Amino acid sequence: MSEAKRFDAIILGAGPAGLSAGIYLSRAKKSVVILDTGIAGGAPILTTEIANYPGVKDALGYELAFIMKDQATTFGCEIVDNVEISSLSLKDEQKEVVTDEGTFVAPVVIIATGGVPRTLNISGEKEFNSRGISYCATCDGDFFTGKDIVVVGGGNSALEEAVALTAYASSVTILHEFDHFQAFKSAIVDAEKNEKIQFIMDCKIESFEGDESLKGVKISDNKTGQSRVVPVTGAFIFIGYLPNSALFKDVVTLSEREEIVADEAMNTGVSGLFVAGDVRQKRYRQVTTAVADGTIAALSALEFIER
Repeated sequence: MSEAKRFDAIILGAGPAGLSAGIYLSRAKKSVVILDTGIAGGAPILTTEIANYPGVKDALGYELAFIMKDQATTFGCEIVDNVEISSLSLKDEQKEVVTDEGTFVAPVVIIATGGVPRTLNISGEKEFNSRGISYCATCDGDFFTGKDIVVVGGGNSALEEAVALTAYASSVTILHEFDHFQAFKSAIVDAEKNEKIQFIMDCKIESFEGDESLKGVKISDNKTGQSRVVPVTGAFIFIGYLPNSALFKDVVTLSEREEIVADEAMNTGVSGLFVAGDVRQKRYRQVTTAVADGTIAALSALEFIER
């Protein structure tokens, strides 16, 4: 068995929260490793455009993520992508994370594992995943060039990604379960003024239909109950995220929505264990709030290390 790799801090997750924490800790001359089960960047790499990040007029999501990653590594932060975590020991004074890339040990761990897209859990969704159904406009938008598609959801992500998808699709129909949107006014206005976008409000998504690939979405009117099939070859689902907290359910306190509960200093209640980003219980989830969480978690961790 190879010897454990020792650091001042281990960060789980290389999204905006984890990278921000890595930047602050490594700049303070602490040895830091960031472990991610996917590729570094987090949710921004799935986002077409970010136009509300202070100091950056507009940027593609992956560009902003790359800048954050570059900053972290420049200050000496080690980033390990695509790791598989086999076990965790987070309650001891020296915390241990065992992965397929080796064992990592540190007195501090910051959980910044983010979330995964929420699904509708209806008929046809699993069957047509990657065969017409997608949860990432940046990844899959180009596959639907010249096609008719739907976007499911009524929040900021749904409306912003619907607008972005008009660069590829011939038409985009937004399907929403309520008669009003839960998005910022600017996102609503941008969607409403786009000639390629139509809206079907106050409807229930009943099933996804097709053969080898998606051919339509069956919906029903919430008021009349009348059903019909909207013929499309693509469906993009943006109805929120589920926190990636399952690994920590026996270690920290989780909310009813399975988010990790912490105080304003990002303390989880377990000595030396902090949390940041979308996996944390909070109201707003933006790149800026994730960065703020990561900053606070890093400063709290720094105080803990130096004590």
